[in-house]
Amino acid sequence: MHGIGVVEGLNLALRFVLEILALIAAGYWGFTAFDSWLLRILFGIGIPFVLAALWGVFRVPGDGGPPVIAIHSALRLALEWFVFGVAIFLLFDAGLRTAAWIFLAVIVAHYAVGYRRTVAFLVGRGVPEAR
Repeated sequence: MHGIGVVEGLNLALRFVLEILALIAAGYWGFTAFDSWLLRILFGIGIPFVLAALWGVFRVPGDGGPPVIAIHSALRLALEWFVFGVAIFLLFDAGLRTAAWIFLAVIVAHYAVGYRRTVAFLVGRGVPEAR
C-alpha cells in the first residue's frame, strides 16, 4: 500500500463527507416531498439506501478497498457524478437552492483538487499512483 499526501488525504476525507451529505440530501427530500407518511418513509430511506448501495458496490480496484463488482474507472466516475447530481437536483427541488449551489461548488472544487484521479478515471487508467 502506498502513502498519500496531505492534500490527497484531505480530499479523500472531503469525498467521504460529500457522499454522506448526498445521502442526507436525498433523505431530506424523501421525508419532505410527500404528504403521505408511507411515501415519506419509502423515499426518505429508500433513495439514500439505493444511492449508498450503488456507491459501495460498483467500484474500481484500488480506490478505497476491494470492489464487490469491479467496473471501468470512467463508469465509476459517471456513477459518482450521478449520485452527486441526484443530490443537487433534490436539494433544488426541496427549495434549498443555496445549499444546492454550495454543494455543487464544493463538488467541483473536490474534483478539481483531485484532478489526477479524475483524469486517470476518465481515460481509463484507474487509480493514479501517489506522488
